[in-house]
Amino acid sequence: MRSDNVKQGPERCPNRSLFYALGFTDEELERPLVGVVSAFSEIVPGHAHLDKIAQAVKDGVRMAGGTPVMVPAIGVCDGIAMGHEGMKYSLPSRELICDSIETMATAHQFDALVLVPNCDKIVPGMLMAAARLNLPAVVASGGPMLAGKQGERRVSLSQMFEAVGSYKGGLIDAATLDDYTKNTCPGCGSCAGMYTANSMNCLAEAIGMALPGNGTIPAVYSARVQLAKHAGMQVMKLLEKGLRPRDILTPEAFENALATDMALGCSTNSVLHLLAIAHEAKVPMDLETINKMSARVPNFCHLAPAGPTHIEDLYAAGGVPAVMNQLAQLGLLHTGLPTVTGRTIGENIAGAANRDPDAIRPTDRPYSPTGGIAVLWGNIAQNGGVVKRSAVAPEMLVHEGPARVFDGEEGAIAAIYAGEIKPGDVVVIRYEGPKGGPGMREMLNPTSALAGMGLDKSVALITDGRFSGASRGASIGHVSPEAAVGGEIALVQEGDRISIDIPAGRLELLVSGEEMERRRAQWKAPAPKVTEGWLARYARLVSSANTGAVLE
Repeated sequence: MRSDNVKQGPERCPNRSLFYALGFTDEELERPLVGVVSAFSEIVPGHAHLDKIAQAVKDGVRMAGGTPVMVPAIGVCDGIAMGHEGMKYSLPSRELICDSIETMATAHQFDALVLVPNCDKIVPGMLMAAARLNLPAVVASGGPMLAGKQGERRVSLSQMFEAVGSYKGGLIDAATLDDYTKNTCPGCGSCAGMYTANSMNCLAEAIGMALPGNGTIPAVYSARVQLAKHAGMQVMKLLEKGLRPRDILTPEAFENALATDMALGCSTNSVLHLLAIAHEAKVPMDLETINKMSARVPNFCHLAPAGPTHIEDLYAAGGVPAVMNQLAQLGLLHTGLPTVTGRTIGENIAGAANRDPDAIRPTDRPYSPTGGIAVLWGNIAQNGGVVKRSAVAPEMLVHEGPARVFDGEEGAIAAIYAGEIKPGDVVVIRYEGPKGGPGMREMLNPTSALAGMGLDKSVALITDGRFSGASRGASIGHVSPEAAVGGEIALVQEGDRISIDIPAGRLELLVSGEEMERRRAQWKAPAPKVTEGWLARYARLVSSANTGAVLE
């Protein structure tokens, strides 16, 4: 066993003495050491119950003959971090999570890992670590939050953010806003729509690194605890068989994840994260790969913010296996691939039925014949930009309008709240990319303000930053190259005409090449916004959004 490096032989007596100091017995030290990496904290609603999930995992490991060892991981609540400098730390935290797991697993020579995440950057950070370390590993997430209620309407966090815009626009009163505030998020779990956390938990299942149900069993259901126990038991079987993450994370597995992503209508952040996980797994993947998959795969689900259904509805309808079963029927899945269940993808989804055609559209009437995410290219997105096509109003799929340019989120949100943005406008928010932000903040406040004020069907937003999975509308992010490194988005001027054609995959600034060159000659790189601490180091090391914003 790998853990023998810290447990066995006279040379390891000092090491062993420290295990005894922790209360370990000889019997426990004879068994494999399984790291249970828990992101439990008291500041993230999606993680507030992970102590119970981690304990269930530990129970499962012990039942199967292993010795579980809980170690912590950090996690940022994107909702609490939204709209201020804290959001600069969200995406960078993904790298810290990955690096810290590598540190703990290697320093203490764990034989295997069960990864217990739930929210936005924690899931991909842990999957990146699994791919990097290549130790037998299973993801066991905490599960989604139930939807809240505002009056008779079921709601989730996207409606809460939009309610602020509605209040600012005079569409609702203070009492209604307070009602939203107190009733939108009823308890623990990752926020109830197909936002980034739930997107990645579903894709962990689709790619083969989590047990069926990981993406959709609600956090408060007993089945979630049962799933965690099974994850603990299953990792011992993987250890016995020698099945490792890179045996599972093959190019074909990423194609399965992308196909499921398109069918579900996942968050645009899933693009960043799948690219980063593929990077750690040594699997080639780029934005062109993603667009080719989007062109082939129909979209079956319009979960919040794209529609009125929530993750609990997806679970009741049959969950990710039901969606994947429909994809398999269309010949869009590799069904013979291994998974952490010890069975193939095909075996995992065999017999999975769609129990609610309103939550999962059947194969003969999808929402669209193409996937939920699209990649756009053009003269202000030479290396691509990403949009959640399934959350764009039909009338905004093709749009042209004047640019309203802001060098940061704060100016844009102030202009929106002040009523300065008009129907037809194209809001451009730049210098918010991985390097320029730094940290590539999510623009949920601006998109929600536009939606709440009824402008999501007439105003587009383009940024080199990111969007929350809770964003909807013609919101095009990840524009690359970013403004801070001289990307063409830095050359856009107030009033320029911008053309958006999502079906054609085009994003164009309607300015001549000669004028663009003139502007480029006059452009000067701005001074870094952050010059000390972790973010300054991150800004120096981070790659472009089109390569996953990984550290180089």
